[in-house]
Amino acid sequence: MPSVFDVAEGILELLPENFTTTWKLQKLVYYAQAWHLVWDAEPLFNKPIHAWAHGPVCPELYKRHRGKFNVSTVRGDARTLNESQRETVEIVVDHYGLLSGQQLRDQTHVEPPWQDARRGLSPRDRGESEITHDAMVEYFGALSG
Repeated sequence: MPSVFDVAEGILELLPENFTTTWKLQKLVYYAQAWHLVWDAEPLFNKPIHAWAHGPVCPELYKRHRGKFNVSTVRGDARTLNESQRETVEIVVDHYGLLSGQQLRDQTHVEPPWQDARRGLSPRDRGESEITHDAMVEYFGALSG
């Protein structure tokens, strides 16, 4: 199974400018995980995604880019993605890649997986609640129906 860094590197390689904001990268990683769970019935990577104030964040990936606004690499290896995993990443980048980090943040804020994981938290609370695989599959699976 690829690491979250491998998936993020695959995303960065597909973006036209080969770099992006950390907000955008985090949301694209989240959408790649969600859609891979729906389409392949297995996780794309094995790290949790939390419902932070500004949207879904993989804390392990955050540690790698902390303090940066833009990133061009997270020192992953996209070659570890198999054909199906690469296809998921390509579809996600094709569908969501033209949106800004702010637009992706706003989109995740109206979706039940993030909202449900944030229940009971104030808008400014960082929050450590995990967005579960089940929540992603339930919501995104219904969209693909």
